[in-house]
Amino acid sequence: QLQASGGGLVQAGGSLRLTCAASGGTLRSYVVGWFRQIPGKEREFVASVARNGINRDYAESARGRFTISRDNAKNTVYLQMNSLEPEDTAVYYCAAAWRAHSNVVLTFIESYNNWGQGAEVTVSS
Repeated sequence: QLQASGGGLVQAGGSLRLTCAASGGTLRSYVVGWFRQIPGKEREFVASVARNGINRDYAESARGRFTISRDNAKNTVYLQMNSLEPEDTAVYYCAAAWRAHSNVVLTFIESYNNWGQGAEVTVSS
């Protein structure tokens, strides 16, 4: 079971760190991704990290401002978000998908079959 936390209200230009924690199992064998959804819009990809913690991919909107990382010993994945903009306001979800290869990243929502509850992020202008 996945649980996202760390959301909140922040001013434009500020930072937040989201945490995705797994309970009842280990994330070590899973690719983990972050997605976000604005009410009335489709859920969109933000970032993904491979099992090895080295291979990563980002949406263009997140590249250079967000950093995804993982601590397999703590069964946790993080999304550090800097230089936040009002357009980043959304509910953020973490998701996981088992993959045999350690260097795989996944950017398509259909690739993930384990989802946590979202964390709401609001960026004020």
